[in-house]
Amino acid sequence: MRCSQLYFPTLKQPPSEAKVISHQLMLRAGMIRALASGIYTWLPLGLRVLRKTEAIVREEMNRMGAQEILMPNLQPAELWQESQRWAAYGPELLRLEDRHHRPFCLGPTHEEIVTQLLRQDVQSYKQLPIVLYQIQTKFRDEIRPRFGVMRAREFLMKDAYSFHRDKASLVETYHHMHATYQRIFTRLGLNFRAVLADTGNIGGSASQEFQVLAQVGEDTIFYSDKSDYAANAELAEYLSAPPASSEAQHSLEKCATPGQKTIEAVSTYLAVSPMQCLKLLVVVGSDPKKPLVGLILRGDHTLNPIKAEKIAGIAHPLRLAEESEVVQQLGAPIGYLGPLGLSIPLIVDRDAAVVTNFVCGANEVDQHFKNVNWQRDLPLPEQADLRYAVVGDPSPDGQGHLHMERGIEVGHIFQLGTKYSVAMNTLIRLENGRSAPLEMGCYGIGISRIVAAAIEQHHDERGIVWPETLAPFQLALVPIGYHRSTLVQQAAEALYQQLTEAGFEVLLDDRKESPGCLFADMDLIGIPHRLQAELIPFLKQQRIQASPAHLTL
Repeated sequence: MRCSQLYFPTLKQPPSEAKVISHQLMLRAGMIRALASGIYTWLPLGLRVLRKTEAIVREEMNRMGAQEILMPNLQPAELWQESQRWAAYGPELLRLEDRHHRPFCLGPTHEEIVTQLLRQDVQSYKQLPIVLYQIQTKFRDEIRPRFGVMRAREFLMKDAYSFHRDKASLVETYHHMHATYQRIFTRLGLNFRAVLADTGNIGGSASQEFQVLAQVGEDTIFYSDKSDYAANAELAEYLSAPPASSEAQHSLEKCATPGQKTIEAVSTYLAVSPMQCLKLLVVVGSDPKKPLVGLILRGDHTLNPIKAEKIAGIAHPLRLAEESEVVQQLGAPIGYLGPLGLSIPLIVDRDAAVVTNFVCGANEVDQHFKNVNWQRDLPLPEQADLRYAVVGDPSPDGQGHLHMERGIEVGHIFQLGTKYSVAMNTLIRLENGRSAPLEMGCYGIGISRIVAAAIEQHHDERGIVWPETLAPFQLALVPIGYHRSTLVQQAAEALYQQLTEAGFEVLLDDRKESPGCLFADMDLIGIPHRLQAELIPFLKQQRIQASPAHLTL
């Protein structure tokens, strides 16, 4: 390819809305252009990288025995209603009607569609297992698209689905897919980590995310310094209760705290550590007879809503009670609530359950208690892991302690079980003649997100530094004086032709620009290898020995 024929409109400065380096460099290098918020046109350079990513994913999926299909993006509402996700999925599902007023959605994922496909054609266990995949555009109506293609509304995704006669077969394919993903991300040249994750609105019994490690990542992941344990912050557990404090118990004391409603304000006002304060969060319960539930955490910890909403008695999704509800039922506003004498069900975090002489609200405006102690002043409620993990926590597997990294999720694998097959009545006949619902798995990779994630890991002060497998071209030829010297031009053209015929992907910069401009653009777009010289006529006399893997001049 010649630069004079390549459409790559570069920019010296990125638009102000580009906040992360991958978005900035993709715009500056002429890889993408925005059409609307979270919707992008991929230009030739960007599309070449996208297609290379896609090719590696396709090769590895085919290698593991998966079969490629292509399903419609426009999906009828009745399938989503059948799976009970039409309302549950939320506002990210873009709903629309056709001219006959029949409801449809643009597919953010395809569990319903592929399950409908299988129930039409698969009746016997002898036809299983089956693994199907597609590479297709998805749409999710993000409330706040950001970071360029990393959090876009329209994006390219590989989604795969497996169907099985039993759980054992599902688990086998799940592990096979895990190994396939390891090969994919290794071939893509990414520094990544597989972590335990919540199943979210996809559902199922187990899942793992594949996270590209990067400081701009939206996800927080915790990992052990002594083992292979790693988990998303949503799922990182704190299993063992810390030892109880040996501090002597002091006399209970009621203190005036005028206008002090936050942990920071109360701890400062009473000259105690936030670790010594307990906060009480009131959430909506799932039992109409017990509409409110109190969650108690140490003042320096943060509630993990994913953990909390899995506890029996708490409504899903988790919702904090409105202040009017709290005042009406408990008689005190948020900020002055405490567990002493409270009439609603209480659940205490394991760390909060061992604090001695703690400070908490007195269930009166402008009043708090000091030196409250469990068992002496009030019974110890039900205990649970309610908080986000923090650096230094013991690893849940009992080996080492937790450290933290930021990550960009580029892949996710799920053991769905029978969630969709039961909801959509997708059954098979077993050997004994009985019918059973299919076991199912699903496995996603964000193709377009990988491009941005790779740039976040592979760039320098001058531009992108592509891994070999993702680069839009392998080699850039930058002849100096191309338009001033016939001899230079002839040598460059001969070299370009020989390299191309040898199987290399070569970009010849034949533009009539200054050397500084040529070099800056090549630095920006990140071609791994570059041949540049002020005089290269001598190359005409050299014998070129080249292959796609090796070049010798």
